Amino acid sequence: MTLIKSMTGYGRAVETVNGREFTVELRSVNNRYLDCSVRLPRMVSFAEDAVKQAVKASVSRGKVDVFISVRSEAGDEVVVNLNKAVLESYLAAMRQMVADYGVQDDISASAVSRLPEVFTMEKPQVDEEQLQKDLLQVVAKALEGYDAMRCTEGAALDRDLRSRGQTILDLVAQVEAGNRQTVVDYRARLEAKLKEVLANTAIDEGRILTEAAIFADKVAVDEETVRLRSHLQQMNNMLTGGGAIGRKLDFLLQEMNREANTIGSKCTDVRLARIVVDIKAELEKIREQTQNIE
Repeated sequence: MTLIKSMTGYGRAVETVNGREFTVELRSVNNRYLDCSVRLPRMVSFAEDAVKQAVKASVSRGKVDVFISVRSEAGDEVVVNLNKAVLESYLAAMRQMVADYGVQDDISASAVSRLPEVFTMEKPQVDEEQLQKDLLQVVAKALEGYDAMRCTEGAALDRDLRSRGQTILDLVAQVEAGNRQTVVDYRARLEAKLKEVLANTAIDEGRILTEAAIFADKVAVDEETVRLRSHLQQMNNMLTGGGAIGRKLDFLLQEMNREANTIGSKCTDVRLARIVVDIKAELEKIREQTQNIE
């Protein structure tokens, strides 16, 4: 079963591979699209695109920040060597300067070390392909923890959305029952009013039926409630199917709100209008939660 996932999550992995300790952290927040940024040391900067591709394979939406640090063994660091030929040339020139010009002989190691090219730095050869492979191994571990957290939050969102969907269905049932009663009450009021106006004159039952039918058609919400029920069932089906459904839910909620607004415009009864307000409030809560779904 494919679960829905939250867009917010955190994952971390620390692992030593081939003498290097890799630390990978991922954290994400809501975002309309996938926006992945990677911060990593210069020595592995060439792997930035590979890391982004690894994230993209697991995440479809959200702002994801990846932080990577690498600690190497001493032998992997830059080696500093003394350039003896250059140093000896400097010393010979300095001694000649002392002999020829009588200046103070204050040659010191600290002074000489600041001269250009006295030292050479030797960087070890790095197998970039292997280094990238080692790094991605740890990135995969961090993604596992990150996904596990998102799945846990996704399960909580699933339960909440289904619960709110059921609440809306219960409220819709109240609206449907109340709507039918509204027509009955209208006919009773209409008949009483006609009796009052016409006094002893016989009441035209046909007219009452016609007026009641016109009113019933005007306030009927059957089509809207049927569509709203259908949308809620579709939401449950999407939750069951799982995967990246956040955008689809956004569009579906727009349709639900449209039906709720139409129902509200047709409800003339104050009690029913309050129920519609409750339906809209639940839809708004669903919308807020949907913003967290990948």
